[in-house]
Amino acid sequence: MSSTTAIWLHWMISLRQFLSVIFMKDSIFITTAFLASVLCGFIFIPVILNFCKEKRLYDVPDERKIHKTGIPRLGGISFLPSMLVAFLATTLTYNRFTEVSEVTFSLWSLYFFISLILIYGVGLVDDIAGLGAKVKFLVQIIAATLLPLSGLYLNNLYGFLGVEEIPYYIGAPLTVFVIVFINNAINLIDGIDGLASGLSFIALTGFLICFMNEDILLYALLIASLQGVLVSFMYYNLFGNPRKNRKIFMGDSGSLSLGFILGFLSVKYSMDNLNVKFWQTDCLLLSYTFIVVPVYDVVRVSLVRIIHNAPIFQADKNHLHHKLMRAGLSQRRTLVCILTMALFYIGLNLLLNGIFSSTAIVAVDIVIWLIIDQLINVGIRRNGQLVYIRSDKNE
Repeated sequence: MSSTTAIWLHWMISLRQFLSVIFMKDSIFITTAFLASVLCGFIFIPVILNFCKEKRLYDVPDERKIHKTGIPRLGGISFLPSMLVAFLATTLTYNRFTEVSEVTFSLWSLYFFISLILIYGVGLVDDIAGLGAKVKFLVQIIAATLLPLSGLYLNNLYGFLGVEEIPYYIGAPLTVFVIVFINNAINLIDGIDGLASGLSFIALTGFLICFMNEDILLYALLIASLQGVLVSFMYYNLFGNPRKNRKIFMGDSGSLSLGFILGFLSVKYSMDNLNVKFWQTDCLLLSYTFIVVPVYDVVRVSLVRIIHNAPIFQADKNHLHHKLMRAGLSQRRTLVCILTMALFYIGLNLLLNGIFSSTAIVAVDIVIWLIIDQLINVGIRRNGQLVYIRSDKNE
């Protein structure tokens, strides 16, 4: 068999697996969870908007922000209640129709929900009263640390950089770092309408298909329950009229919660545990692929700040969306461009998966990112703008 034939066979098998997942027997329950969450979002968000108007809780524009008028910033409050209501309702319905007598939750599932409540709570307090960056960072570390304590941690790199299995004393701190890093990556890229929610929705779709493929229904239901409220939120965030008090931002309660959930799902899917799912050498690569754009953006911004001797936590206007807008793109075109980049990386890595090693694929991703970044810099200069802008405020 020629190499070309083998590649086509690999892609056809992958397509067949994808289609079998989409049309699996439990899809009706996953769709129900999604729609129930959409409904919850359309119920909760207008209530939040009216509350913000009454209490005058607005995100006030400044030199770093895109919007020009005060916008309610508590949209993320709706995420956790909508997700839990839809998830629990659908799970109970599933149990009744399938005559499942009980649902068992692992220790790491329990610790995940405890950690999520911590993250959600600190984000909520920050949105309403304000919290220092150090306090939020400390809570993120505490929340992330609970997962390795429950036994959930990165224990295998599946050949990335030549590394296979890793012991707990390395995997545990690595897990904490990864979750906190992803958490902040989603939080920091939340700079224009629909960006953090759109990137999260794309990543969640990838994880949904992966967990469905592994027949892990509870996590598939949980993901669908979060995706539903994101659709409701994006409706108000992208198309809401601020003059009629119908536009809203997610705030830290939303972005931190999304980041933590994506971090948890990344570790959960990447962990080598034959009691949960079958052995797969590409699970770490897929987890990385789903969140590559926000992760690469934070890495690039951090390196740029170091190069310019700026504090690592100093806020500026050098994130990907800032640069694209300085290159002349509108806010909506910037959104479409970044979401397209995320989909491009997913498509590319899926095509390369099984042909090249994960190390080689990551190397290709980095080279492409560097080329795109330089092309954006050219566009910025041609538009008469500065490539790097320094700020004095902390993120």
